[in-house]
Amino acid sequence: MENNQYPTILVLGASGTIGKQVVKDLEGKAVKVRITSRKQDVVEQLRSEGKDGRYLDLDDPQTFALALAGVDRVFLLTGYTVGMLTQSKTLVDAAKKAGVSHIVHVGVFAEWDTTDAHFAWHQMIEKYIEASGIAWTHLHPNMFMEAITSAYLPKNLTYTTYWEDRRVGYIASSDIAAVAAKILVDGPQRHASKDYWLSVESHNGKEIAQLMSEVTGLEIKCEEKGVEEFKQLIEAWISEGADSWYASANIEFVTQMLDGRMSYMSMVQNDIPYILGRPAKTVREYLLENKDVLVASASQKE
Repeated sequence: MENNQYPTILVLGASGTIGKQVVKDLEGKAVKVRITSRKQDVVEQLRSEGKDGRYLDLDDPQTFALALAGVDRVFLLTGYTVGMLTQSKTLVDAAKKAGVSHIVHVGVFAEWDTTDAHFAWHQMIEKYIEASGIAWTHLHPNMFMEAITSAYLPKNLTYTTYWEDRRVGYIASSDIAAVAAKILVDGPQRHASKDYWLSVESHNGKEIAQLMSEVTGLEIKCEEKGVEEFKQLIEAWISEGADSWYASANIEFVTQMLDGRMSYMSMVQNDIPYILGRPAKTVREYLLENKDVLVASASQKE
């Protein structure tokens, strides 16, 4: 039975971009926040700071029971590997045993019959959560704006896109976190069995380059590349330690973007104002926040 006055919320991935922001957004709310880590020294550090830190290794289900004991609501965000299937399945099973009443899951922006592998993995997790009988809320973010300032940072005054002139919708990770935190605080009475779609603006590469130019004062052009060039990028990611199954699945994503099977990625579906009562962050606002990073990177020669 959930403690309606001070529900305990378990945040997975609290060291990552979204999870860290979720924890921050939950501060000062009428909830108890439990943070997990697979590193025992991090757990001890959290506890020394007066926080509810628990040891949890997603690859070791034997660590789930103590981490989930007494938890009412779970924020579920797993790593970007095919291991997310087993990790999520076993965690949901443990959550059911522990009496968790609500799971908020970060998934993908996709049609129900998608054939893209890593999108399909997320959808299988969603269906398993629904079948568990635990109240659920699914978040469906489109492409993170953070990709623009990480994997696709402009170099040599050039912004490169690998799906030619196709458009894609964007969402700031800070807004994903804000939505998740609001849902976790409100609870299942308000948000159970809801799918929320998070795609704020739709742009192609040339439009992103134009926005970058306006924000930085530099003349940044767009270079439109295709799947063959993207394969080279993926090979580099794998050589740097990226999960090969997940990285390779991105090749299928680009292939389907180009042949039209994932044209829905260009859609704008923005549920943020309904949940947060404020506008979502725009791409221009995000670029302005990261102006210095863009200027420094765009000025570099490859």
